[in-house]
Amino acid sequence: MSLLQVAQRATDLQRAAGFYADLLGSPPTALFEPPGLLFFDVDGVRLLLEKGAQSAVLYLRVADVRAQVERLRGLGVEIVAEPHVIFSHTDSTLGPAGTDEWHAFIRDSEGNTVGLVSHLTPDGGTPA
Repeated sequence: MSLLQVAQRATDLQRAAGFYADLLGSPPTALFEPPGLLFFDVDGVRLLLEKGAQSAVLYLRVADVRAQVERLRGLGVEIVAEPHVIFSHTDSTLGPAGTDEWHAFIRDSEGNTVGLVSHLTPDGGTPA
């Protein structure tokens, strides 16, 4: 079994298309209008943005959450929670052993919360 698709609420698909294209660094893969379905590919998982979907919290892995937040701040994106360490991985149960898990939260163009996550070494670098 593997994750195929995640749906997220979007009341304005054009606005959401611009926001997520910038956030993900790639254009939408498909738009079906009507009925109002916008798709992005997120590392092989379909992200569906649609008016009828429930709001969810998406957690996106980024190389360095601190740098990503600064980039998004420069674009005027609302930062809900600044980058911070939430957990240190002593084993590989939930992340690479020997790394700190950093989270930050932003608000997307549709009012949804999006989590940004990085696994960084204690000195702030990316794991090998």
